[in-house]
Amino acid sequence: MKTILVTGGAGYIGSFTVDKLVEKGFNVVVVDNLSSGNLKNINENAEFRKIDLLDKEALEKVFSEFQIDAVIHFAAKIEVEESMYKPKKYFDNNILGGLNLLEAMKESNVKNIVFSSSAAVYGIPNAKKVSEEADKKPINFYGQTKLWFEQLLHWYDELFGIKSVCLRYFNAAGAALDGSKGEIREKETHVIPILFDKIRKQQPFSIFGDDYPTRDGTCVRDYIHVLDLADAHIRALSYLENNNESNVFNVGTSEGISVKELVDYAQKIAAQTTKIEIAPRRPGDPPFLVADNTKIKQVLNWQPKYSDVSTILESAWKWMNRK
Repeated sequence: MKTILVTGGAGYIGSFTVDKLVEKGFNVVVVDNLSSGNLKNINENAEFRKIDLLDKEALEKVFSEFQIDAVIHFAAKIEVEESMYKPKKYFDNNILGGLNLLEAMKESNVKNIVFSSSAAVYGIPNAKKVSEEADKKPINFYGQTKLWFEQLLHWYDELFGIKSVCLRYFNAAGAALDGSKGEIREKETHVIPILFDKIRKQQPFSIFGDDYPTRDGTCVRDYIHVLDLADAHIRALSYLENNNESNVFNVGTSEGISVKELVDYAQKIAAQTTKIEIAPRRPGDPPFLVADNTKIKQVLNWQPKYSDVSTILESAWKWMNRK
């Protein structure tokens, strides 16, 4: 039975992936500093070590304590706005912490890593659907750190034979289908939980700009259910175990939903309405950010099963109203 180290396994996407790994019979070791992860998220059948990736000695101890076969790397700071005024925090965690992880892998002869990357590496794309070959021009420091770490992975493959799969996903969303598990954050930044919270509290919800060159003037985004994301990580792991070369895949539905459409769907599911306000555009918001998912479907045989807007929103609404 193989042992997988999951960094950031107490977080939103990481914990769903850990659940899937345990379900499939893997031994799982979770490393998380709990700065944004939550103990409640950690699968009871996984080993847990509270460790910061900047603590190289503690990280190396995990590799000596367990016979690690592969790594799935989620641990990262992800708040775009914060990254623009705290770049050192993002560089330290996302680059230096990641570098410690790669060094520990090298020293323990662990050769496979799946990396949680982001569509933020593309910046503002020129096309309505973004392929993996599109220009990489991040417009925020968070996206830049993701791109830099992808480049580090390239060099650790060239120099030391560590193979990687980078999964660039778009907008993670949704919760367990029965509403038993979902996003836990001190400060919510994702649009769907914010929208539902505003609907529940009957507070105005702001749409940032309604004059974009889209079908209804609001930004169009590609939402991917967290269960489909977890499945993509498992398939990427299997791809590497079969001795394939390093690769990069977009993870999305290839279909976009506008902000106005999202609001309409959410209000129907909640059976409530709330006031909608049009606010000024936010700097750097592309009109379209939708994945071309052809490559992951062909190479990993991955298909989104739960990423229709109804399933995403219904599961998120159940999670928010679980008590």
